Amino acid sequence: MLEPTHQHETANYGTAFAIGIILNFAFVLIEDFYGWQTDSMALLADAGHNLTDVGGLLLAWAAYSVARIHANRRHTYGWQKASILASFGNAMLILLAMFSLAWESIQRIQSPGPVAAVTVMVVAAIGVVVNFGTALLFLKNSQHDLNIRGAFLHMAADAAVSVGVVIAGALYLWQGWLWIDAVVGLIIAIIIILGTFSLSRQSLHLLFDGVPDQNNLLEVRNSLLNIPSVVTLHDLHIWSMSTLENALTVHVVYDEKLQSADALLTVITESLHHHFDLNHVTVQIESIDYAKHCEMNQKYHVS
Repeated sequence: MLEPTHQHETANYGTAFAIGIILNFAFVLIEDFYGWQTDSMALLADAGHNLTDVGGLLLAWAAYSVARIHANRRHTYGWQKASILASFGNAMLILLAMFSLAWESIQRIQSPGPVAAVTVMVVAAIGVVVNFGTALLFLKNSQHDLNIRGAFLHMAADAAVSVGVVIAGALYLWQGWLWIDAVVGLIIAIIIILGTFSLSRQSLHLLFDGVPDQNNLLEVRNSLLNIPSVVTLHDLHIWSMSTLENALTVHVVYDEKLQSADALLTVITESLHHHFDLNHVTVQIESIDYAKHCEMNQKYHVS
């Protein structure tokens, strides 16, 4: 029977995902209808972006649900990695939507046309409320879970786009600038693209089992080497099992004259938990003689 993994306590986001998906899909239908009615490319482009948000939320919800499936004999870590995959997919969806919006904005700058600004502003204002409210559902834990952060950024980005549409409509009414909504849309798209690169970089890094940003490999190594009975260590790995939980494995060579293996194991696990928030820890304790013949000693040497 597999041992249960240590899990951080997290909020149940199933309801939040359901509410967000329903609200945003309903708003896509409203925005699309009025976009065609007013011949507003800004609303139609934003409706398309909102539709990618619905897809992003569905993807994040699916990954969130799959990641909670318990480990079994075929998948000994469960499906926790799905949350990292979803955060990467979410980032790609945001970038795709924003690059499309930027391209459409550039096209509109070259050939601007009149819009029903008041209707556009009212519909976009509704979008601000819907998307900002949905983003708040994911605010808690958005700094600790990349998947939840991706959902939060997705909705916050769309709220920002809707604010831009409102501002563009107001400036159009005030100054009569035909090109203003396209310029504002382009500025917003560039800002969101720059902000999303961080999420895509982090999630891609974790997909390839990179060391999580919050854990410094050399600091962890030095912390273990500072334990008096530890002679040396090798085969040290730190990676993310999911967007919420990190894991560590290491071979520790110790002087059995200074400390028992059980006592050393207690010191190591408590130190990793308190100083580095590493709870899923696997430690192989080796004597000095055994370490000389350990096949893993040089295979994954990190300088």
